[in-house]
Amino acid sequence: MKEIILHYLWLHKQFDITQLFTTKKEKIEILNFGQYLQNSGPDFFNAQLIIETQKWAGNIEIHVNSSDWYLHNHELDKEYDNVILHVVWNHDTEIYRKNKSEIPVLELKNYISEETLKRINALLQTKNWINCENSLDEVSEFTWLSWKESLFFERLEEKTNQIQEIFTELNQDWEAVCFAVLVKNFGLNINGEAFLKLGLSIPFSIIRKESHTQENLEALFFGFGGFLSDEFQDEYPKKLQSIWNYQKTKYKITENPELKFQFYKLRPNNFPTIRLAQLAALYYNTQNVFEQLINVKSIRDIKEIFKIQVSNYWRNHYNFDRETEKNLSGISIKFIELLLINSVIPLQFVFNKYKGNDSFEDIIQLSQEIKSEKNTIIARFQDLNVKSENAFDSQALLQLKKQYCEKQACLKCRIGIEILKKNHTFEV
Repeated sequence: MKEIILHYLWLHKQFDITQLFTTKKEKIEILNFGQYLQNSGPDFFNAQLIIETQKWAGNIEIHVNSSDWYLHNHELDKEYDNVILHVVWNHDTEIYRKNKSEIPVLELKNYISEETLKRINALLQTKNWINCENSLDEVSEFTWLSWKESLFFERLEEKTNQIQEIFTELNQDWEAVCFAVLVKNFGLNINGEAFLKLGLSIPFSIIRKESHTQENLEALFFGFGGFLSDEFQDEYPKKLQSIWNYQKTKYKITENPELKFQFYKLRPNNFPTIRLAQLAALYYNTQNVFEQLINVKSIRDIKEIFKIQVSNYWRNHYNFDRETEKNLSGISIKFIELLLINSVIPLQFVFNKYKGNDSFEDIIQLSQEIKSEKNTIIARFQDLNVKSENAFDSQALLQLKKQYCEKQACLKCRIGIEILKKNHTFEV
């Protein structure tokens, strides 16, 4: 027996609640099962029940064995002083509060049907890919829709945790925060962390001052990134090198030796040199980038913002001193959509919350305008007839797979819960 199963049984009342008794044969009447906290402290908060004729209000703690109470040192923790019922699968010892008063115990295994356990175990038994893959046709469209929305915002919350940290680190300068977030996502997965360090290394006040020319921004970005420390043959990188040397003296700055950029296994259009050149073009051509992005309502809006062109040198180069026949290095629609998913929407979400605006309909609509991501996870869901028509769907399904399916958290997942509820329950 696993504790998470007991949480599920209690939360969803998967037993006959009209005939419950403590291990001391005292009648239990449950008035309120309590609020499921899922954090430190007792498992269910502010429950209400009657034991014999005495009414109690307090918390519920759940364990597989009664002795787990002592294993976890709850008798020494004042947070557990207000536990009014200890719900266990197996009662193997009496348990007491810190003040030595005994806590009533409900031994749950006496009230759970074999059919209920069989269905839970069948769900939790690992399948080829996900546990519920053979039962997804049992799930209603309403459950899918409501659960996808919750999953979408769960994933968005996770993405915005780092933005909140950056916001504090950069003294609540939204334009500087926007630059750091964009830089990270211009680096994609392989160079994302190195790009973020670069973005946090360059004081945004210097970017503002240098944005009057595209060459100055390129010199700043490539210089900080350590790309201008070599001997060059082409005149353009020599010019950037000269500008960077002046910038280092003027602003008392230097390259960050910790930055390591990867080119291996990247398509040339994703080389860090090209992405930095595109960032320089963006901040040269667009004033107040954050203000522009925060007001994006459609794909058309963001296409206009990213309709930029790199400097002449990068139109036929992927690296310094290595000319190619064709490049041009515009920003592709696919990459713009990735920026929308990973930069623009998270920034809008954080900013709305900062302003106290709890309406996110525009964010949902924008995500539904973006094409679904294509990867192995989304493809496998589609093989199971779970459609992903846009980024709202694909982001929700990625969250589902990584935070629920892979963690065997079926009993916290609305899909798993609905499948189990096809069985008879005693909920009143």
